[in-house]
Parts: sequence; C-alpha cells; structure tokens
Amino acid sequence: MAKEKILVIGASGQIGVELTLALRKIYGEAQVVASDLREENNLLKGTGPYVSLDVMNKEMLHVQVIRQNVTQIYLLAAILSATGEKNPGLAWHLNTQSLLNVLDIAREEQLQKVYWPSSIAVFGPTSPKNNCPQQTIIEPTTVYGISKYAGEFWCKYYHQRFGVDVRSIRYPGLISYKSSPGGGTTDYAVEIFQEAIEEKSYTSFLGADTYLPMMYMPDAIRATIELMESDAKKISIRTSYNVAAISFSPGDIAAEIKKHIPDFTIAYKPDYRQQIAESWPQSIDDSVARKDWGWKHEYDLPRITADMLNNLQS
Repeated sequence: MAKEKILVIGASGQIGVELTLALRKIYGEAQVVASDLREENNLLKGTGPYVSLDVMNKEMLHVQVIRQNVTQIYLLAAILSATGEKNPGLAWHLNTQSLLNVLDIAREEQLQKVYWPSSIAVFGPTSPKNNCPQQTIIEPTTVYGISKYAGEFWCKYYHQRFGVDVRSIRYPGLISYKSSPGGGTTDYAVEIFQEAIEEKSYTSFLGADTYLPMMYMPDAIRATIELMESDAKKISIRTSYNVAAISFSPGDIAAEIKKHIPDFTIAYKPDYRQQIAESWPQSIDDSVARKDWGWKHEYDLPRITADMLNNLQS
C-alpha cells in the first residue's frame, strides 16, 4: 500500500494546528502538508511542509493535490457562527464552495478519504434541547448552521453517487489553549481562562445558565482521527456524526476556575450570541458514534479547567 499523503486545509486555525501536529505524529512529518491562506501558525513552523493555498481557487487546489500526491484531504477552512452573521453571503459562499471544490477533486483524483467538520450549529430552536439525537428536526437559524447542514448532504450525495469516502463530525464548542478561537458562539469558554489569568475577571457574552455541549481539543482531535481510521464498513452515518463530551454553562466554568483562582470574578453581558446559543441543544446524544466506531470522551470540566490554567500560565 502506498504511503498516505495528507493535505490539511485551514491548518492555521483553532482545530487545524492541533490536528496537523497529531497527524504528523502518526503519519510522519513529510506526509502531512499544512495549508492556509493565513501565515503559517508559529506552532507548525519547522514541523513539516507548508503551502499557501486558497481553497476557493479550485485550479490551484487541484494542482497542489496532484503535485503533492495527496491521498486524503482534511478541509477545515470555514467562517464560524458569530463571524458568519456579520457577512452571511460570504460565509455561505466560502463554507459551501470550498467543500464542493474538495469533493469534486476527490472524485476526479479518486482520493482515499476526505474529512469535513460539521457543527452543533446545524440544530435549531425546534431541535430537542436535551440529548439531541442523531436524527431529529433540524432547522438552523444561522448562516453557519445552514451552510453546515447543506454541506452534510453534499457529503452524503458524493458518497452515494460517486463513492467518495467522506466523513464528518458535528463538533460541539471546542476549548483549546494552543490556538485562538475563530469567532464562534462558544469562544467564551476559551477567553474566560485567558482573562482569569490576566485580569482575574471576565465579562461573559452568554448568560450564567446558558448550557452548551463542549469538548476539550484533545478529545476532538482524537475523535476526528479515530473516525478517519475506522473501517469504512463501520461508518453508518454519511451526513455527520453527533459527537459529545460534556455540557456546562459560564456559571459552571466560573465556579470551577474559582477553585484555582479564588479572587476570580465574572459578570454577564449577553449580546447577539446569546440568541444563537439559545437556538442550539444543551446536550447531544452521540450513541451512534459510540456504537459505530467506539467513541469515548476523556476530559470532564474539572480536568479541562486544571489543564487549561496550567498550560496558559506556563
């Protein structure tokens, strides 16, 4: 079997940095090509090949796939929920066209696998609030959610019609200390740690009791790679898998931080992101992912808090 050659698009983003580093550990530094429109993230420098790439330029992307002998693509480029609401047309265009470009090239070049992330943003106010199931009412209210839901069906279509092995996870809110969040509604859960250390206080843009599904980045990276390394026969969902870890609110996380930083204080000033958060489920049922490919999360809130503070302080 020929060696895998993986292209990560959007490698300088919140997920991209850590996913690229994890893939390089598994497949070897030279086998994982990082690419982004932005400058190479400092954490990636010197760890393997990097190319400047615009996923919206299909010809340029196609040339890179052939030139680098790419066998798998991880497409992470996207405009997220809160940022997307400021320019809906651009968010729709980027989020859907980038996927279609990649799926088309995957079909033409018969790539082995494609990974594309969806999000809990596909759910809307009519979806069940607690233990939201894999198959349910889905009526997203943000352009990000709409673009992700459309994308899920493009993935399924390319799999059924052309045999493209494309796999996907609906990420919950992601927490990480290595790279900055990208303009999502769950970004408070990263900012709060930074502010706790620097200012000993934080003003949350979500209300104290706003519960959302969240996950620590090491769990998210592991879920992604475990899904991609699973036998294709085990994959029953060709739209996107519900994957969950824990659910908490700004109030919960503040209480946990106070155990480490007793003089930490939090204030609440909900903004336009509150409405987005309230349209999403508070918890997710991911039993299908657990059954199909053995998904299990490792990090709970106390463990996340201790690890985040520890790493940010150092």
